[in-house]
Amino acid sequence: MTPLYVCFLTAIGVCAFVWVASLITHDHSWVDRIWSIIPVVYVWIFAGATGLANERLDVMAVLVTLWGARLTYNFARKGGYRGVEDYRWAVLRGRMNRWQFELFNFFFIVLWQNVILLLIALPAFTAWSHRTTPFGFWDVVVTIVFLGLLVGETVSDQQQWNFQGWKKSEIAAGRAPQPRFAQTGLWRFSRHPNFFFEQAQWWTLFFFGVVAAGSILQWTVLGAFLLTTLFIGSTIFTESITRSKYPEYAEYQATTSAVVPWFPRRRRAASAAA
Repeated sequence: MTPLYVCFLTAIGVCAFVWVASLITHDHSWVDRIWSIIPVVYVWIFAGATGLANERLDVMAVLVTLWGARLTYNFARKGGYRGVEDYRWAVLRGRMNRWQFELFNFFFIVLWQNVILLLIALPAFTAWSHRTTPFGFWDVVVTIVFLGLLVGETVSDQQQWNFQGWKKSEIAAGRAPQPRFAQTGLWRFSRHPNFFFEQAQWWTLFFFGVVAAGSILQWTVLGAFLLTTLFIGSTIFTESITRSKYPEYAEYQATTSAVVPWFPRRRRAASAAA
């Protein structure tokens, strides 16, 4: 079997598992729990298909493993593997009938997100298809960029973790925390810096395939593109919830870039624009 076919069969098995698990447990965050794991498996399948003898695929596999290890750790320390469901699903269940949410669960949470998890790993298929192209200078450049983005996501997640820890300690001490959401560090330049670095890593991985094929016109860009559209929808939904909890979030929206880090706008000008 080709590695692409192996990945396809793996994806079917993963979809079946997370769907059945969601029905049995009534917990709809099973895709979240495999999010940082299954793309790593896909890329290693392609690297393994060459007997780990292709430098580009080996580097891609190692980089995606680093991405997965960091994201798994961050998810675990927030309780993601202890049965903590994504709070957004509870909000959405409250807005839908049971049968509507179960359709949403099957087609979007299970199928669509798993399709994206497969597609974002398929630049490895492009690299495997052009495995005779030698590892060179541009591969090194892409590797360095990926590592830089990985550092950026690590820092932004740690800053959010530190803020949430401080917020909990303030509440435990009987004080009202101010501010009520992170606005310093990287969060001063982007409302979702972690989202930016996450997406950018997969766009960067796509360029390994570009280098291998010698052309930017590769259909495997679809994974990074669809991941970006997923994050756009997720960001809009998440911010609608945050704004309903914290009215002052509107001012933060007016002064701070949504995703791409950029210099904050002046509050007076931003308020007038709003």
